[in-house]
Amino acid sequence: MLRNCFYKRQFLGLRSLLRPYCETSAPPSEAEQRLIGILKEKFPTASHVEVSDISGGCGAMYEILIEADSFQGKRKVAQHKMVTEALKEQIKDMHGLRITTKVPDVS
Repeated sequence: MLRNCFYKRQFLGLRSLLRPYCETSAPPSEAEQRLIGILKEKFPTASHVEVSDISGGCGAMYEILIEADSFQGKRKVAQHKMVTEALKEQIKDMHGLRITTKVPDVS
């Protein structure tokens, strides 16, 4: 797996931390593919689903980006709840989950 890693400054209140940030060009892992499959099943009209293991490959924390028209008219909290409900069983084995939801542009 090829990784392009660098340090990115993240501002947290009054202090800032340098945290490693990696861009990977590798295909999704088996665990990532499983989560993508579940999300595509629960959100069949999703125009974009992306899952990244951000725990270094151990599966403890994932970042999810999903763009679906089923989020239309719902607040972010409700959109995120829809995602967590879809992954209810898988979340039990995770340490954390970072969710980004988006409604597709209609223009």
